[in-house]
Amino acid sequence: MHRTALSAMLAHWRRHPGQLLTLLLGLALATALWSGVQAINAEARSSYATAAAALGQDELNQLVDPSGPIPEATYIALRRAGWGVSPVLEGRITRDIGIITILGIDPITAPPAAQMVDLSAPGDLAAFIAGQAYAPPELAARLGVAFEGQPVRQALGLPAGTLLMDMGQAQRVLDRPDQVTRLLLWPDQPLTRVPLAEIAPELTEAAPEDRGDVARLTDSFHLNLTAFGFLSFAVGLFIVHAAIGLAFEQRRPTFRTLRALGVPARSLVGLLAAEVLLLSLLAGAVGVALGYLIAATLLPDVAATLQGLYGASVDGALSLAPSWWFLGLAISVLGAAAAAAQSLWRLWHLPVLAPAQPRAWARASDRAMRRQGLLAAGMIVVGLGLLLWGSGLVVAFVMLALLLLGAALALPVLLSGALALGARTASSVLGEWFWADTRQQLPGLSLALMALLLALSANIGVGTMVGSFRLTFTGWLDQRLASELYVTARSEAEAAEMRAFLAPKVDALLPIWSVEAPLPGGPGEIFGVADHPTYRDYWPLLSALPDVWDRVAEGSGVLVNEQLARREGLRPGDTIPLPGNWEAEVAGIYSDYGNPRGQVMIGLSAFETRFPEAAQLRYAVRLDPDRTETVMEDLQSEFGLPASTMIDQATVKAFSLAVFERTFTVTAALNVLTLGVAAVAMLASLMTLARMRLPQLAPVWALGLTRARLARLELARAALLAALTAVLALPVGLVLAWALLAVVNVEAFGWRLPMHLFPGDWLRLGILALLAALLASAWPVLRLARTAPSDLLKVFANER
Repeated sequence: MHRTALSAMLAHWRRHPGQLLTLLLGLALATALWSGVQAINAEARSSYATAAAALGQDELNQLVDPSGPIPEATYIALRRAGWGVSPVLEGRITRDIGIITILGIDPITAPPAAQMVDLSAPGDLAAFIAGQAYAPPELAARLGVAFEGQPVRQALGLPAGTLLMDMGQAQRVLDRPDQVTRLLLWPDQPLTRVPLAEIAPELTEAAPEDRGDVARLTDSFHLNLTAFGFLSFAVGLFIVHAAIGLAFEQRRPTFRTLRALGVPARSLVGLLAAEVLLLSLLAGAVGVALGYLIAATLLPDVAATLQGLYGASVDGALSLAPSWWFLGLAISVLGAAAAAAQSLWRLWHLPVLAPAQPRAWARASDRAMRRQGLLAAGMIVVGLGLLLWGSGLVVAFVMLALLLLGAALALPVLLSGALALGARTASSVLGEWFWADTRQQLPGLSLALMALLLALSANIGVGTMVGSFRLTFTGWLDQRLASELYVTARSEAEAAEMRAFLAPKVDALLPIWSVEAPLPGGPGEIFGVADHPTYRDYWPLLSALPDVWDRVAEGSGVLVNEQLARREGLRPGDTIPLPGNWEAEVAGIYSDYGNPRGQVMIGLSAFETRFPEAAQLRYAVRLDPDRTETVMEDLQSEFGLPASTMIDQATVKAFSLAVFERTFTVTAALNVLTLGVAAVAMLASLMTLARMRLPQLAPVWALGLTRARLARLELARAALLAALTAVLALPVGLVLAWALLAVVNVEAFGWRLPMHLFPGDWLRLGILALLAALLASAWPVLRLARTAPSDLLKVFANER
């Protein structure tokens, strides 16, 4: 009996292969977008874990100097005093292939937990000390067989973008002689060692959990990606829910007959659940494969974004993890189960003698429409409550989800009201029928229209956010990058000679000196700033005390970036603790887009006094823009400076804008895919409803309306509903944009952006929505126009 019942249920899909294809396609697309985002996040976090484990950083304590690098003489003194320490030098260089992290170690003194490569083979240790470097496979492939004359070998387990070298070789490449970044502590220290305070009181011991973790910095970025993936998944589930629900309505007679023949309701529900499970596994496998392709395509842009915004190195190649495949299949099964839950519940409670006539799926009564409207209003009210009284990034995303879902649930109610108003404008019988029929078809298309609303709202909201960011960021770059040329010397001696050489040739030479330092709330940077009109006239201040630049120049005040100010609740006039037991007054707050870390700017004289060991190698050069290329050539001929140490203003801006554009490549791609999924949702609903509409269209045809005229009215109906949805999506998208800029961006990154409006983009999206609706309705309309008159006449031969 069960086999016969299952065969009868599956016969529906044989009669409606297009509907089956729509169901599989919707679930596959939903799974693909979700699993692709999760694959990107998993690959990035795997890279973070590898970087955290490098040199035993996740389990070894370290000695660090809050004011900057540690002199090599201090390391030698600690070794002689009985301390078990091993030096590490870390820095970054820029080459044609991108940014490379140089990691220098002493393989002889490194603790076992810090042994990143196996040097036990004969000759390996000597070769490493002599200059042989190790790199992960991707970087080794880009570097080739050598780096600056030294051989390069592949090594698994190294952080992405990292070149491992001997300490001496790293000091040469980074041009940091007699310096180390930190000292690794052996787990077991001699009891007879001299106290640290007697040898190097400036050093502090940092436990593994005390150090900044790049994974925490990038959590907001990955949470944003996850949110967009979930939105895309939700839009895809609208297709699945619509297809399963419509198939249920079409199979009501079959279910009634099977119940009448003695098949228990429990068996029917079990068979339908097994059918959904089988289809979800099939679609999930396809979706996971598509998700892998999406992730592999977008991962290089994500890696560039993480490198540019956070300094986090992520492999550009995607690895396959069994857990990721199982998770993708699981989310497909769970999504299908959620989409089929209503149909399963209705089948369980289906009376044996239920009417056999098929009816349009989810034809809502006035009472059901009111309930949906009340639910939508409740979700919006709760979302607004979270907006006013909630805090935190997760709360912000919950608020956005409630507002978006509330707007989606309210859409059928609003469209029904708009169609009712439109019906009052009808001046003919055909017009009245058109409005009434459109309103009658609304329940069957409501899920597809909700998907379209979410997709359009996401496009408007994210497009407004990105456009606002682009305008603000471009203007901010014009202020921040006022100098015509930026030069970096390779040593202190060369820097002194370069200053003397440039002084008579340029208008001003402005130092760009900085140190890594612990700031309130985490690690950050302290910059020394010269007292010059370049800063007074151009530097972008958000708020400041009177005579702010005079206060900074004399050392009585400091500037902090917006991220640090928001994180610590600082305002001009407050005080901030800085290294060296210094309580400084906050004289002003400046915008610092794209930087997740805190920054402090102090007067140059105060910087030299408090951080005398800081490297003084970088300078901004003010000169006539027409002489920039000539000065660069003079520096190259006089000092042999490589091109990578001299960057003109235009190049810096172009690089910064390129990083910006790659930052939002993934977001733009997900927006396009989401809009495409919404179009598929409309196609699915229209194709499924097309055959069920014959009983409603045949009487109109019989009254004299031609099939071609009916087809044109169907196109007009689809365009009307899409246009109304686009109009309603505009305020939802603008609210989403405001929330992203004023709430989510502040919680995630620590800065707020002004909101700009782009009516041209709205018009473009509206046209795209109309085209999507017309393309989705083209095939059903074509089928209607080609419907044989005999098929229309058969409607009157059946009992309805």
